[in-house]
Amino acid sequence: MPYIRQITIDQASGLVKKELEKAVARAGRVWNIVQIMSLNGRVLKSSMEMYGATMFADSPLTRAQREMLAVVVSKVNHCVY
Repeated sequence: MPYIRQITIDQASGLVKKELEKAVARAGRVWNIVQIMSLNGRVLKSSMEMYGATMFADSPLTRAQREMLAVVVSKVNHCVY
């Protein structure tokens, strides 16, 4: 398995620290999918904004439907998240 260096919340500063702290506030921890983006604060921030818009913004799909779609896509992609 490849190794990708990650920045922990204790090591983080600036934008990365802010985004990791928001992750803890949202979920009580920093999930791996968020942690793996810690080398690039702009990517991390943009990804979290896209996730927020996808899952929580106005949509003809219900929140449950969006969650089900996420599960199906993860399963098709053999993603363990």
